[in-house]
Amino acid sequence: MALMAGLVVAATRLWTAPQAWAWWGVVLASGVPMAFFMRLFMGSTARTSANLHGIPMAGGLGTVVALADAGPGLAAGIALFNGVLLSLLYIHSRFSARSGDLLGTGKRLPDLALIDIDGRELRTAELTRKPALWMFYRGNWCPLCMAQIKEVAAEYRRLADRGVEVFLISPQPQDHTRRLAQRFEAPMRFLSDRDNRVAAQLGILARGGLPMGMQALGYDSDVPMPTVFITAAGGRIVYSDLTDNYRLRPEPADFIAALDRAGL
Repeated sequence: MALMAGLVVAATRLWTAPQAWAWWGVVLASGVPMAFFMRLFMGSTARTSANLHGIPMAGGLGTVVALADAGPGLAAGIALFNGVLLSLLYIHSRFSARSGDLLGTGKRLPDLALIDIDGRELRTAELTRKPALWMFYRGNWCPLCMAQIKEVAAEYRRLADRGVEVFLISPQPQDHTRRLAQRFEAPMRFLSDRDNRVAAQLGILARGGLPMGMQALGYDSDVPMPTVFITAAGGRIVYSDLTDNYRLRPEPADFIAALDRAGL
């Protein structure tokens, strides 16, 4: 919202004074992070770099342009706030540290209850009779999660050839999950973690992790931290990704390599 407001104010000022370089600085400082978010929401990438150096650098340059043209004032303040302060806040946002006690490699997945899209309860003890890839995702609203699911769907045949089932788990409303499942031809299994009970039991729950306003679309304020792990038949965990940065996601090649290491 801050980025949009900055761009609107800059466009209004440039409409009457197109040579006002200070406002072009605001366009640079606000436009670069806006372009980044638009790219995310187009679902074209499942991960980003860790530090995104280019975004605060563009913000700093836009602030310098605004200061050089008009000195301290509204334009420089917007450029500094949007392009530097907010960008750094976003880049350095992290989940709180989570324990790998339950999902560490070599551990056995506990017996937990999940719900399929038809409302039936399934126990993880039943679902671990074959090797499986498990992905906890935040919901349809999360562009990185959606892009990651697309990646897994594209690699489904390679996983199926190894006898690996794919379980995609979210606390979102069942109607949202059904719509998502209909988008993929790969026979992945979409499961519901009602009230985030399983995420809480596994220590991967981010309380209050939903972006403000998404509650109006039926999403719970608490979300699972994006998590991927692989179990061998019987439930022993042979791979887990427990990053504290939701923008850093494992690639499908990591799953294949993990299966190779485990002899699956």
